[in-house]
Amino acid sequence: MDGQIVKYSERLQQGIIRSGDGTRFRFKSSSIRNLSGKLVGAEVDFLVESRQPRDIFLLRGSPWQAFGLAR
Repeated sequence: MDGQIVKYSERLQQGIIRSGDGTRFRFKSSSIRNLSGKLVGAEVDFLVESRQPRDIFLLRGSPWQAFGLAR
């Protein structure tokens, strides 16, 4: 599923993703597979299981960076 991070709290290590259809999902930073840089405004791809986002990938930079294979 695609979406965008619209809110994130560094202190709580949690945030909100708004999906392409407007649904909002709460997430924990531990669900992000390629955590780096500023999160708010980042486009993401993620899976949803039991209304919880998991395997969140930030879609920025090169494909190597997006999928955690930085070169």
